[in-house]
Amino acid sequence: MKGVVLAGGLGTRLRSLTRITNKHLLPVYDQPMIFYPLQKLAEAGVVDVMLVTGGSSAGDFLRLLGDGSRFGLESLNYAYQEREGGIAEAIGLARGFVGDDRFVVILGDNIMECSLRPYLEPYERQESGARVLLYEVENPSDYGVAEMDGDSVVSIEEKPRQPKSNLAVIGVYMYDGYAFEVIEDLEPSDRGELEVTDVNNAYRERGLLKADVIEGWWADCGASIDSLLRANLRVARMKGWKEEDTP
Repeated sequence: MKGVVLAGGLGTRLRSLTRITNKHLLPVYDQPMIFYPLQKLAEAGVVDVMLVTGGSSAGDFLRLLGDGSRFGLESLNYAYQEREGGIAEAIGLARGFVGDDRFVVILGDNIMECSLRPYLEPYERQESGARVLLYEVENPSDYGVAEMDGDSVVSIEEKPRQPKSNLAVIGVYMYDGYAFEVIEDLEPSDRGELEVTDVNNAYRERGLLKADVIEGWWADCGASIDSLLRANLRVARMKGWKEEDTP
C-alpha cells in the first residue's frame, strides 16, 4: 500500500500565522505539523509516500523533508497542485505514483494518537472499495457525519442540522483505483473545488464504503487557532509535559 499526504491549501482559518508560510510547516509542540502524518505512515509500514502541496512554500517541504529517510520511508515523492482545486483534485495528482496499488490518504493537518496499522489491516483484507476513519465528537454539526450499519457507511451528511450520529469523518481515506475514475468525472462544487465527500459517496452508493471508529484522540489542527492550540497541548502532554512544570 502507498501513502499520500495532502499539504496544500491557503490555511485561511489560521491567519495571520499562515500569511507567509504553509500551515503544515507550523509547529505542533516540538515538531513541524507535517512530521506527524509521515511518522504515522512509516510506523504502519507504509514506506512509499507522495506529498502533494502548492503555493509559494512548496520548496520549503523539500528542504525540510528531503527524501523521507529520516522518517523511515523508502521513498518520498512530491507533487505540486497549481490551484486551490480541492482535496479530490489533490488526490488525483497521485494517480501516476499510485499506479495499480491501493493507497491511504492523510490530510497533513490531522494528528491522531492511535496507530494506523489496526485500521489498514482490515482494508488490506477488504476485497474492494474504500474505507474511512471516524471519530466520536461532541459537536457533529461541525463535521461530515457518517451513519453506519455495522461497518458499512450508509450515509454521509456535511454539517447536518440534525446529525444521525456523532461520528465525524476524519482526514484518513483508504482507496483503490476506482477513486481516480470518480475524480476524473467529478464536477466542481459551489466552492469551485472537487470534493472528497463526492468520492466517498461514489463508493457508498455502490455499497463499497466501510469505516472504523478510531481509539484515542484526534485533532484537526487546521480548523482554527484554538484547535491548533489544543493539538499542541495534547501532543505536549503525551510527550510528558506538565503544565505545573512551566515557570
